[in-house]
Amino acid sequence: MIPESKPEKTERGLLPKGEGWYVLNMRDAVWRHVDGRGAVCLVLDDFENEPQAEQFGVNPFVLNPGEPMSMYHWEADQEDLLVVSGEAVLIVEGEERPLRTWDFVHCPPKTKHVIVGAGAGPCLVIAVGARAHSAEPDSLGFTADEVAKRYGASVEQDTMDGAVAYGSVPSRKSIAYRDGWLPE
Repeated sequence: MIPESKPEKTERGLLPKGEGWYVLNMRDAVWRHVDGRGAVCLVLDDFENEPQAEQFGVNPFVLNPGEPMSMYHWEADQEDLLVVSGEAVLIVEGEERPLRTWDFVHCPPKTKHVIVGAGAGPCLVIAVGARAHSAEPDSLGFTADEVAKRYGASVEQDTMDGAVAYGSVPSRKSIAYRDGWLPE
């Protein structure tokens, strides 16, 4: 029998800990945010600092218009993205595609991509990525791209180093949920 894992209470919200099952409302969870890069909910784990989930990551993002989810990148494993509310722009393999509520994006391994918030208000995007190869060297790369650059989501030159890719942008900081981020 798999035991229940109680999320840890912090000053910014609840944080998943342990190996068991749990239920956690995203409004009660810890988030990471910085203006210009949106917010990500730590409902499963903190992929930017201490990934805990071994098989796949689930990362709900709230992006305001013009805010990129990440830098334009590729991963050794597949990643899928679901727009739950609002509008966004997908930049994939150097092409721009508009996204709206309930659009699903499938990125096979090594697909270069990024999502940027668009429209008149925030969008909620759920990113789910496999992690079979994420601990291996050369499992994540950042590619310079002219289309992504127009959105502030491109590195200047190709790199396999996340610290280099994100060195020029501010880091997201742990905060509590802000009213209005999630749709009712």
